[in-house]
Amino acid sequence: MRQTLMEVLFGVNIREVIGTTVISVTDLVFDSRKVKRGNAFVAFKGTQTDGHKYIDMAVDRGAVAIIHEDNPENIHPGITYVKVSNSHKALGIMASNLYNSPSHHLKLVGVTGTNGKTTIVTLLHRLFRLSGYGCAKLSTISNSINEKEYDATHTTPDPIKLNAFLHEAVESGCEYAFMEVSSHAIDQYRIAGLNFSGGIFTNITHEHLDYHKTFKDYLETKKKFFDALPLHAFAIANHDDKNGSFMLQNTMARKLSYGLKGFADFKGKILESHFNGSLVSIQGQEIWIKLTGDYNVSNIMAVYGTALVLGLDKKDILVTLSELEPAEGRFNTLHAENNVSAIVDYAHTPDALENILSAINRMRTGNEQLITVIGAGGDRDTSKRPLMGNISAVQSTTVILTSDNPRSEDPEKIIEDMKKGIDPVNAKKVIAIVNRKEAIKTACTLAKAGDIILIAGKGHEKYQEIDGIRHPFDDKEILMEFLEIK
Repeated sequence: MRQTLMEVLFGVNIREVIGTTVISVTDLVFDSRKVKRGNAFVAFKGTQTDGHKYIDMAVDRGAVAIIHEDNPENIHPGITYVKVSNSHKALGIMASNLYNSPSHHLKLVGVTGTNGKTTIVTLLHRLFRLSGYGCAKLSTISNSINEKEYDATHTTPDPIKLNAFLHEAVESGCEYAFMEVSSHAIDQYRIAGLNFSGGIFTNITHEHLDYHKTFKDYLETKKKFFDALPLHAFAIANHDDKNGSFMLQNTMARKLSYGLKGFADFKGKILESHFNGSLVSIQGQEIWIKLTGDYNVSNIMAVYGTALVLGLDKKDILVTLSELEPAEGRFNTLHAENNVSAIVDYAHTPDALENILSAINRMRTGNEQLITVIGAGGDRDTSKRPLMGNISAVQSTTVILTSDNPRSEDPEKIIEDMKKGIDPVNAKKVIAIVNRKEAIKTACTLAKAGDIILIAGKGHEKYQEIDGIRHPFDDKEILMEFLEIK
């Protein structure tokens, strides 16, 4: 993409300019090592380093313009310096401008909350594709433009990658785009400059306190997304979450709700639950869906409400909903020949773990064992570890505490943190096996006919991160190996 710096800066809060903005800009870069001739370098203060330290390097590598918050030590002749009030926000707006404001040519819907984002985005994408529309998605699992898949490195990409992706979606004929919006992305202005047609709030529970420090900050960060929605947009909140109404308190968007309890604009009810799906009532219409658990039916209601607001036919929506498969790593069920059922799920927060274990227990007859394999991520919020340990022990027959992605932490220390939340009365249920493969093998060995195994925490992930190295690891593949499922 090539535009003038003046065009790229449209809408940015500029405090001072040295030089001319009537120059051509080939690209935006915020990593000085990746600067090429003709680029504009955006310097901002990140979590690891301060980009202002690398302005001279960016100039040496061919940058023609520097966007900054703090005045640089050296002013190089022939280089344009633009001082802005917020470099992160400026980058978002500039990236949108550089790629010809792609979100203005799409009906873009953002999904935010602690749990359910991936399921809702994935199901919306599949629903609109099956309904014949060009459609893109950005999710934790993968990014897609129609049927073309791309690897996902972040829940929400940086503004340059995000707008480049949306631009490609427009060029590929997409009319709709559905994306997960993480709290990090909101806080770091990765979505600045985007034009959202709608927003969905799933729920909010204990998560990311290693970053946000307090739950109040986490809550208010999520709320900023809805506060910024334009008048023409819609905002749909989970009526069953106590913070749903708070999220929409100050939004200018059209306010709507979905839920399974009490009054909601889009109301659902579970009639029957089974491991391979649920019989549900949606606005009084009974359908069978291939998802299980209250939280998944709640996700279905968010999808139904969004599709209806976006103009799809009610009958067509219901027919297509019955065809949708669960997202990868979200209550994926395997059945072994010895009548053992195994579930792989991404549940890695206390609330998500409570939800899936509760859903499984409601389907149990009481005679079978529920064996749960669970760990907790390293270098992340440590306060949720004892909570997850306690929930697992209370709701399972046997718990095997193991490694998740220990990253730079000692996995045994993580397991000890989880044990701290377990009541002594439940201690006899708990086994600790650091090696995750061995933990899964043990669960399969312990399981007898009719028993249920839950492997929680990693879901769709195909790796295990240990000391900065990602080793190939797939919970589902390992389960199939030990349960002899072909």
